[in-house]
Amino acid sequence: MNLISILVLLFITLFIVVKLTERHGKSLTSEQQSKLSKIAMVLIFVMLIAALIKNLM
Repeated sequence: MNLISILVLLFITLFIVVKLTERHGKSLTSEQQSKLSKIAMVLIFVMLIAALIKNLM
């Protein structure tokens, strides 16, 4: 029961955040999108390496 309530709360929060960012967010230029994409790929790679190291220890 506790897990279901946490999941419901997370989905409600996600829905609210998506709706607010759709209304009040500004669009990014293609240059900004590519910059953020590169940063995101590096962060994802670092997280994967960290998780691999954590699981091997």
